[in-house]
Amino acid sequence: MAVTPLFTQIEKTIALKSGTVVLENHSGFPFGESNLYLVGSNGEIVWKAEKSDARTLFTKVKLNEDGTLSTFTTGGQFCDIDLETGKIISSSEFK
Repeated sequence: MAVTPLFTQIEKTIALKSGTVVLENHSGFPFGESNLYLVGSNGEIVWKAEKSDARTLFTKVKLNEDGTLSTFTTGGQFCDIDLETGKIISSSEFK
């Protein structure tokens, strides 16, 4: 499925049964939005990933075998994200 980015360019996509996880480039992306989101098969955004801080954006994402997403952020955090809701399951600092 072709996905059109919301604000910047698409860095990575992960195809799932429920849709496509999209990570947009954090450079130039608005801080008030989440640059990691799930687009459903109908082209609509299902969720935008929860952010630990309003000025944080995601820099990397990886699909885990347990059905979660592992992410790194511009704020120096590692977060696991629930694929069904986009909510943070756990996070820790890696500074």
